[in-house]
Amino acid sequence: MESAGPGRVTAGGFPTFVRRWGRGDRAAVLIHCSLGQSTLWEGVAQRLSDALSMTAFDLPGHGRSGAWEGPGDVQAQAVAMAADLIEGQADLIGHSFGATVALRLAVERPALVRSLVLIEPVFFQLLPEDRPDLIARHDAEMADYTAAAARGDWAEAARLFTAKWGDGRPWEDLSPAQRETLARRIRVVEAASAVIRADGGEVLRSGALGRLEVPVLLMEGAKSPEYIAAIDAGLAARIPGARRVVIPGAGHMLPVTDPEDVVEEIRRFLDLPHKGSVAPER
Repeated sequence: MESAGPGRVTAGGFPTFVRRWGRGDRAAVLIHCSLGQSTLWEGVAQRLSDALSMTAFDLPGHGRSGAWEGPGDVQAQAVAMAADLIEGQADLIGHSFGATVALRLAVERPALVRSLVLIEPVFFQLLPEDRPDLIARHDAEMADYTAAAARGDWAEAARLFTAKWGDGRPWEDLSPAQRETLARRIRVVEAASAVIRADGGEVLRSGALGRLEVPVLLMEGAKSPEYIAAIDAGLAARIPGARRVVIPGAGHMLPVTDPEDVVEEIRRFLDLPHKGSVAPER
C-alpha cells in the first residue's frame, strides 16, 4: 500500500480514501454497502473503538475514492483494496455488497482473515439454486429499476434502487447534490450486480464456502426482504460453524439505523468486553 496524501492511499493499485477509528489490539477492516461510503460505519465504529483498530475505505466510484470507469470486475478491485489495507490478519465486517467483498477476500486470501461478520450479504448467486422463486420475485420487483438502468436514466434508476434498498428517506427529501451523487454511483452498482450474479471469483461454484475455516457471523434485519433471509440460510448451510442472528425491527441499513444492536452482536461474536468507550476517528 503506497501513501498518497492525508486520508488517501493507493490500495490494490487504486486511489482509495480511508478512515480509521479506535486503538484496540485487534485490527478490523469495515466494507460499506453500494451507494454508501465509509462514514456510514461511524455509529458502529465509535461503539467498538475500545476493542478494535478499524480501517474503513470508500469503494471504487464511491465517496472520495477514485472513479470507477470500467469495464472490469469491480468486486475484485474492492477485494484487492481491502487486502492491501491489512497488515497481518484482520476481522472483516462487511455490509450488503461490502459483505460479498469480505467473503470473496476470505476465500481468495484466507491467511489475511481472522473472522467474518457478514451483514445482509447480497450473495444473490445462490438463490437460483436454493430459491428460484425468490430470485424471480426479486427480478420482478426490480424490473422498473433494471429498465431505467438499461436506457441510461441513472437518476430514475437511483431513485428506484434507494426506494428498495435505502435508509427510508424519500427521494424528494434529498438535495440535488445528493441525488446527483447517487445517480453517478448507481452505475457502479450495476457493474457490481453483474459480478455478483455471475458468481465473481467462483465463490459458490468452486465449493470454497465449505472450506472456510474462520468464524463467520451472518446478521440480518427482521424487516429485510425475504431473499436476504434465504441468502443467509443458504450461506449458513454451506459455511461450517457459521452463526446467524436476526435483529428485531431492523431493515437492510441496520449498521446505520441500529448500530447498538449490531455492535452487541459483534462483541458477543468476537468475545469482546462490553466497555462501550468511544474514541474519535483518526
